Amino acid sequence: MIMRKSLRLRSITLMMLMAVLVWSVTLETCIARRGRHWTHNNQRSTDLSDSMSSKKPKSHGNSHHSSHNNNNSHHHKSKPKPKPKLQTPPKVDDNYNSPVVSQLPKVQPPSLPSLNESQVFNVMDFGAKGDGIRDDTKAFEAAWAAACKVEASMMIIPPEYTFLVGPISFSGPYCQPNIVFQLDGTIIAPTDSKSWGKGLMWWIDFTKLIGIKVQGKGVIDGRGSGWWQQDYPFIDGETKLIVPLNNSVNQNPPISEFDLKMPSIKPTALRFYGSIGVEVSGITIQNSPQCHLKFDNCGDVVVHDMTVSSPGDSPNTDGIHLQNTRDVLIHSTTLSCGDDCISIQTGCSNVYIHTVTCGPGHGISIGSLGKDSTKACVSNITVRDVAMYNTMTGVRIKTWQGGVGSVKGILFSNIQLNEVQLPIVIDQFYCDHTTCKNQTSAVAVEGVTYERIKGTYTVKPVHLACSDDFPCVDVQLSAIELRPVQERYHMYDPFCWQTFGELNTPTLPPIDCLQIGKPARNRVQSDHDVC
Repeated sequence: MIMRKSLRLRSITLMMLMAVLVWSVTLETCIARRGRHWTHNNQRSTDLSDSMSSKKPKSHGNSHHSSHNNNNSHHHKSKPKPKPKLQTPPKVDDNYNSPVVSQLPKVQPPSLPSLNESQVFNVMDFGAKGDGIRDDTKAFEAAWAAACKVEASMMIIPPEYTFLVGPISFSGPYCQPNIVFQLDGTIIAPTDSKSWGKGLMWWIDFTKLIGIKVQGKGVIDGRGSGWWQQDYPFIDGETKLIVPLNNSVNQNPPISEFDLKMPSIKPTALRFYGSIGVEVSGITIQNSPQCHLKFDNCGDVVVHDMTVSSPGDSPNTDGIHLQNTRDVLIHSTTLSCGDDCISIQTGCSNVYIHTVTCGPGHGISIGSLGKDSTKACVSNITVRDVAMYNTMTGVRIKTWQGGVGSVKGILFSNIQLNEVQLPIVIDQFYCDHTTCKNQTSAVAVEGVTYERIKGTYTVKPVHLACSDDFPCVDVQLSAIELRPVQERYHMYDPFCWQTFGELNTPTLPPIDCLQIGKPARNRVQSDHDVC
């Protein structure tokens, strides 16, 4: 009996304790709903927020807050933690993020794709003087040697300086690719014969490079007047067609004693050999002893927005010379010189020339080809949107007797002429000597289109002289309008010899000498001779 009473008492006591616990939980839930639980759990956040203010923190003496703490101490049997002593924080600067982030090392944002200091090589840092008097060749060589070791580097020739540089070669094949030759100053050639020895073929030479750019607003000055007078009389193969009305034309200037001391071999000013991915832009090349800009055995060549400037009577000073070079684009360029503005030689294909100004000079020429019975192959050449003034010829194909090979796939389109002596020329009897022997073999000419060629001429509008054994075939003429300007030369009518093709529109003047269709017979070249 006593045992049963004891168990019943324990049950009642247990039930009372459970009731007290339920009441306690219910009370805390109500307090939480009134927002007191957020205040408690975010005490550190409140203190941190207050510590970020320079003002004295406000008191937290709040009856509800005290009641909640007392209740909490009743359950956890522990005293509330004392508030940390507040200190006036340092001023927060604009770079402040948070106490955690500020401890991390600062990381620089990624730079834009541009050259860094390790990729830039200024010739002034390698001892160049830039006074136009002292020789800076070694400084240029040292700067190039350093740039050559770094991919996508830049060699800088700064503006407002004049650099005297002798014959120099910037060569690979061990150079890193994609080097930029940034020319904003002026480079001048030496004028003493000692610097040239017995004569050199070029002055500034880039050889066996991949991705080479020569760009800027600078000048390459060959100072070639000391060489030019040694070439008089200068004979272009078409001068035999130009007969003056009197003897006042093309008089040669006297040769001074100083000029005779220069070597007979004259250098090209700027030459690229065996290189791929070549670009020349912005610069001016002037007064070269011979050719101004030459590409030999190159591929993927772009020339644009540059200038060639030499007197019209400077001999053999071609503007741009292409040889064994493929995939070429030349545009937005001005060429003034004493020979062909652009000369396209054997081994050239896929050449596109447009928006070019030519004059003075000898026009744009394919050839001369086949000299000394050699084989010549030229194909897929486009010349369009070109302006020419005061040139000897306009658009010309010239080959020597005795050569083999072919010229085919040629387009001359939208050529504007102003007082050009011989606007349209095919000459398969080209000879720049006083006498040349007749030969039956010839470089074949096939598939040449002339369209929208308009302007004025001073000697002969059309001269098409083709081989007896290898006549020119598929010559297309349309929209030809050439008007005479009587000045200092005898005037001639259009001339054709062994030239076959089509007149697609009436021409001015009438080109009745063109033979319509194809020749009755045409000598077949051997497999060895075909390109």
